[in-house]
Amino acid sequence: QVQLVESGGGLVQPGGSLRLSCQASGFSLDYYAIGWFRQAPGKEREGVACIIREGGSEYADSVKDRVTISRDATKTTVYLQMNSLKPEDTGVYYCAKDAVPRRGCTLMESTFHSWGQGTQVTVSS
Repeated sequence: QVQLVESGGGLVQPGGSLRLSCQASGFSLDYYAIGWFRQAPGKEREGVACIIREGGSEYADSVKDRVTISRDATKTTVYLQMNSLKPEDTGVYYCAKDAVPRRGCTLMESTFHSWGQGTQVTVSS
């Protein structure tokens, strides 16, 4: 059974950092991309970053240069390191598993079919 569990969210001041974790089980990270998405209050969910086995990754323009996605296949965990956080980064962050094996990854929400419960990130002074 596919399961994704996010952790690492919290309250941080602007300019601070957080590292989110996505613990995956029930499938292999070697074959499926993992994406991080976020949803701010009153807004639609948007893609943040995704990663695939060969190290390929994609980032949303809004977070590029501030966010790094990485994976640890041994521990079946995908991380999202977020630096220089801004108030507009506030939201619930979800990780998700791609529906099918692919060569690359995209930030299209429709391609991801298994989701975690989310972790809250609040950037505020």
